[in-house]
Amino acid sequence: MNALVIDTFEFCRTNSSQSGTTPVAELTRLAKECANPSGEITWEAAGETHKLGIPQMTLSVSGTVQLVCQRCLQPYAHHLDSSTVLMLGKDDEDADEIEERIDDESIDVIVGSRSMELMYLVEDEALLALPQSPRHDVCPDSSLLDKAKSEKISPFDALKSLKSE
Repeated sequence: MNALVIDTFEFCRTNSSQSGTTPVAELTRLAKECANPSGEITWEAAGETHKLGIPQMTLSVSGTVQLVCQRCLQPYAHHLDSSTVLMLGKDDEDADEIEERIDDESIDVIVGSRSMELMYLVEDEALLALPQSPRHDVCPDSSLLDKAKSEKISPFDALKSLKSE
């Protein structure tokens, strides 16, 4: 993964922005969650200062990753498209205080750093955008699922066989 280290506070203070496209294979934590490491994640990070004087960063990711459907166990292409606002605290105490002041569930508050790996934040956002239970809208080959449903054996049938012995 290409190292892109930023001073998050300076990044926000100067209204900086960075963007790029990174192969899924280079995002090792994300690649582990995928059926295969093909695909790319397009990302953008933009810094600014909130009206309350708090540094904040908007982080967006999009792209297609290969996931395994939890119904049919076949790989499928899943499109990611996520954006989040991160407010930066100087330390844990400051982050907690900011969280209480803004009282907004749509904004995440993190501890900023003078040397933060931007791709780590990008990968975090991509991981958070993955579905908890990935599934096709309609599985392409549901014959295995249909077979499993039709072959359901009642646990009471097993008890009957024990009783007859």
